[in-house]
Amino acid sequence: HHFERAAFFMQENHAWISAPAIRYHVVLDGISIWLVILTAFLTPFCILISWRSVHDRVREFFFLLLVLETALTGVFVAFDLFLFYFFWEATLIPMALLIGMYGHERRIYAAVKFFLYTAIASVFMLAAILWLYAHTGSFDFTVIQPWLRSHPEIAGGTAGTWLFLGFFIAFAVKVPLFPLHTWLPDAHVEAPTAGSVLLAGVLLKMGTYGLLRFCAGMFPEAARAQAGWINALAITGIIYGALVAMVQPSLKKLVAYSSVSHLGFVVLGIFTFTAAGTSGAVYQMLNHGVSTGALFILVGMLYERRHTFEIGEFGGLASRMPVFAAFFVFITLSSIGLPLLNGFVGEFLVLSGAFRDRAIYGILGASGVIWSACYMLWMVQRVWYGENRNPANALLPDATAREKLALWPLSAAALVMGVAPMIWLSHINAGLAPMVNASVESAGGAAHVIYPLAQDGAAPGGAR
Repeated sequence: HHFERAAFFMQENHAWISAPAIRYHVVLDGISIWLVILTAFLTPFCILISWRSVHDRVREFFFLLLVLETALTGVFVAFDLFLFYFFWEATLIPMALLIGMYGHERRIYAAVKFFLYTAIASVFMLAAILWLYAHTGSFDFTVIQPWLRSHPEIAGGTAGTWLFLGFFIAFAVKVPLFPLHTWLPDAHVEAPTAGSVLLAGVLLKMGTYGLLRFCAGMFPEAARAQAGWINALAITGIIYGALVAMVQPSLKKLVAYSSVSHLGFVVLGIFTFTAAGTSGAVYQMLNHGVSTGALFILVGMLYERRHTFEIGEFGGLASRMPVFAAFFVFITLSSIGLPLLNGFVGEFLVLSGAFRDRAIYGILGASGVIWSACYMLWMVQRVWYGENRNPANALLPDATAREKLALWPLSAAALVMGVAPMIWLSHINAGLAPMVNASVESAGGAAHVIYPLAQDGAAPGGAR
C-alpha cells in the first residue's frame, strides 16, 4: 500500500452494501483531521450569530445547519468513493435550502444557481467514479489508488487524463476556480450570515481537498501534465478576484471575491507539486476558513445593525464602535497575510513552492498578496475611518457579549496559527508524505521537487 498507516489518526472500515461493493470506510489523517476540526469549530459560531437574526422557521434553520455540518464532516473523512460522492451531494441540499429559505432578496436565484452549477459538475465526477468501479470492482480509495499505480498505461494514458478531468471539473466548480466562480458572489450575497460562514469557511474547502486527495492523489501523472493551464487559471483567479473585489460597492461581494483570490493560492500550491506548496495549500485552507469565516460574521453583525452591505453607507464607525473596529481590523490583517498572523504562513509556503516550480508563478502570485492588501485596507478605511456622513451611523451599538463570544476564539485562532504554525504543519506534513512520495515516483524519481520542511531536516516521509 502507498499508505503509511502511522499517518492515520483513526480508521473505520466496514462492509456496508455487498453489490455494488460499497464500504463504510472513513479515515482521519493529517489533512482531514484539521478540516473536520475546522467544520466543528465554525458551526457553533454560526449558531451563536444566528441567535437574533433568524426569526421564522427557526427549528428548520438549525436542523439544516447541523445536517450540513454532518455532510461536510463526511466529505472530509470518506475513503470510499461512493460514500464520498454521497456526502458530496448531501452538502448541496441543506446549503441550497439555507440560501433559498433564509437569504436576502434574490435568494431563490442564488440557491438555484448554486445547486445547478455544483450538481451538473459533480455528474462528471460520478462518471469517473463509476468507470473506476467498473474496472477495479471497488469504490475504496485504498484499493483504487494502488490499482492505478500498477496500471501506468491507464493512469498515465488517455483514460487517466479523462478520469482526472472528471474529478477536476467537480472540484474546480466547488473551489471555485476562475472561470467557474460565477455562482459564488450570488450565493454569498444572498445567503444568511451563518450560510456564508460555512460556505466560505468549509464548503469551498471540499473542492481544494478533493483536488489534493483525489486528483493529485490518484492521478499524479495526469495532474502534472495538466498543471500548466491549471496554475495559469489559479493565478488568473488570484489577480482577477483581487481586482474585482477592489471595485465592489458591497461588503459581502468584496469578501466573496476575496475568496476567489485566496483559494487561487490553494490551487496553485497543490499543483506546484512541492512539499512547501502542498503543505502551504492545506494550511491556507484552514487560514481562509478562520479569517474569511470571521469576516463574514463581522459583516453580518454590521448588517444586523444597519440592514445594508453598501460600503458607501458607512464611514467613521471606529469612534462609535471601538471594540468592533479592533476585531474587524485584526481579522482583515490576518486575511491579508500580515506576518505573525495566520494568512502569512500559508501564502509564504505556497509562494516558496511556486517560485521553486516556476519563478513567474511566484512573481504573479506575490502580486496577488499586494492587491489583496489594497482592497482590504481601502475597505477598512472607508467603513471605519474618515468622516461619518450618514446620521444612521451615529447611534450604532458596539459589539455585544454574544458577539464577542464568537469573535474572540476566531481572533485567537488567527493569532496562534500565525505564531505557532508547526502545531498544524507537523500533522499536515505527515498526512501529505504518502501523496508527495507518490508524486515523486510519477515524476520518475525527480526528487528535486521535495525539499526539507520538517524540523529535523528530512523530507516529509523520507525522500526516495
